[in-house]
Amino acid sequence: MFLRSVARAVPRSPAAIRAGPIASLNALNVRAASDHAISNPTLAGIEKRWEALPPQEQAELWMQLRDRMKVDWHQLTLQEKKAAYWIAFGPHGPRAEAPKGEGLKILFKVSQLLAASLALFYTIHLFAKPKPKTMSKEWQEASNEYAKAEKINPIHGVGKEGYEGAGFVQSGPAEKS
Repeated sequence: MFLRSVARAVPRSPAAIRAGPIASLNALNVRAASDHAISNPTLAGIEKRWEALPPQEQAELWMQLRDRMKVDWHQLTLQEKKAAYWIAFGPHGPRAEAPKGEGLKILFKVSQLLAASLALFYTIHLFAKPKPKTMSKEWQEASNEYAKAEKINPIHGVGKEGYEGAGFVQSGPAEKS
């Protein structure tokens, strides 16, 4: 147990890290990928070809560029800098521009849904029962008189001396049928 904790606590030297076969291969791969520029034909016209590339090739190219960007940026070619910028921030994938006519399609669909909701609203109101009798103006005025007689809310409301507000009245006169 003690030896395991010592092994973790002792800082490793770069020579010890490279000593393992896998570590040395990884170091060689990173060094090999970052020492040589990516060929110009590979990067030429990447803006036009990117969407057509299979996802595997897109990933490989991005990994090559990522490895190249680990070195000093002054060693990168202008083509590599442009390709890295375009792949990271270009108008492709979720940043692609909307296709032509998409705004009109959205406007048409919203108009359809608005018309359907209005039709549903008026259909429901067509078959709805009439308003309850308590919603008539006369009933609400009678409620005001009752509240004054019973002195309901005598500090700020209808029961207050000299109250001039609307009280319970919120509807127009009752419809005659």
